[in-house]
Order: sequence, then C-alpha cells, then structure tokens
Amino acid sequence: MRKKFEEQLSTLNDEMIRMGTMIEENIQKAIDSLVKNDIEMAKDIMEKDELVDKKQKEIETLCFHLLIQQQPVARDLRVITAAMKMVTDMERIGDHAADISEMTLFLADKDRNPTYDTLLKMAAEASVMLIQSIDAYTKKDREQAREVIAHDDVVDALFCDVKRELVELIRSNPDSGEQEIDLLMVAKYLERIGDHATNIAEWVIYSLDDRIRTEE
Repeated sequence: MRKKFEEQLSTLNDEMIRMGTMIEENIQKAIDSLVKNDIEMAKDIMEKDELVDKKQKEIETLCFHLLIQQQPVARDLRVITAAMKMVTDMERIGDHAADISEMTLFLADKDRNPTYDTLLKMAAEASVMLIQSIDAYTKKDREQAREVIAHDDVVDALFCDVKRELVELIRSNPDSGEQEIDLLMVAKYLERIGDHATNIAEWVIYSLDDRIRTEE
C-alpha cells in the first residue's frame, strides 16, 4: 500500500513540475508578445490558458484521490495540502499571462514610451521569482524558497517606479492616458505574479516544515 502511495506522490510531483513549466513558458511568451507587438503569439497564449486550467483540475483530482484512498501521515498530508494550494497560485499566474496577452492586443498599435524599459525589468524580476519558486519545489530547497520571498520587495519597488513614471506621462500628455492605463494594468499583473510566486515559495517551506502556515 505504501509503495503505491509513494508512486502516486511521485506522479503528483511530476505533474506539478509540468504545470510549472507550462506557466513559465506562457509568461515568457506573453512578455515576448508585448515586446514584439506579436498579436498572434498573444492570441495563442490566451487560448493556451485552458490547458493550464485543465492541468490544475487534473492535479487537484490526484490530490483528492491521495487524501481519500490512502492514509497519509502528517508529512505526506502537508505535501498534498501544499500542492493543492500551489496549483491555485500557478493557475492564477497562468491567468495573468493571458491577461498580459490581452493587453498586448490593445497596445500593439501604440508608440513605445520610456516606461517600457522599467516594465521589462519588472517582468524579468517577476519571471525569476516564478522560475525560482518552482525550482525550490523541485529541489525541496528551503533557502531558495526564502530567497524568492525576499525578492518580492524588488518587484514591488519596480511596480512603484512604473506607476510613478506613468503618472508623470499622463500629467505631461493627458491625451495618452489610455495607453498609460493599459501599461499600468500590465504592471499590476506582473506585481500579482510576484505575489503568487511568493505564495508558492511559502507553501514549499510549509511542505518541508512542521510549522503551520498562517493565511493572510
């Protein structure tokens, strides 16, 4: 019985990594579509969001089977609980990739402004957080997970920079306000990606420790 349970836990781990890879690729392509004004790539990411949703449901079903059909000990229970929480954050990151792609459709015919440089720095930092949080799960690395949590301050600071730059642009040229608002939405999605990566890292630590994670 325990051998079968271990096999199912291994399957859960593999599926979590697959979902992590999916959202990493979607976020990178969403950013690329924004940079390149690639409408077709943006539309492709929006369509692929359904695959992320499907993978979330598959993992949740596997987790429920592990809880119902097996008798997990305390540590196993933490791993399964963390996985269920993590896939929720991962699915929301996938949603934000689609959201950024949707904004690309609105921004494709607009001229670039200086804020794009700061926005791309923010995108790069948020992507690093996501990749490192998934890597921490794969390696079961507490320290790497803690580094992800600390790195959220960098993304938050860049969000403030983007917001300040956009406000200044609106003041200097009120007619361009629509584009600035769209870019602020992109920045907010990136800020939320950083928050979800932080959540994933916190659940990695929870799955490895006996301490109970406090809900925000």
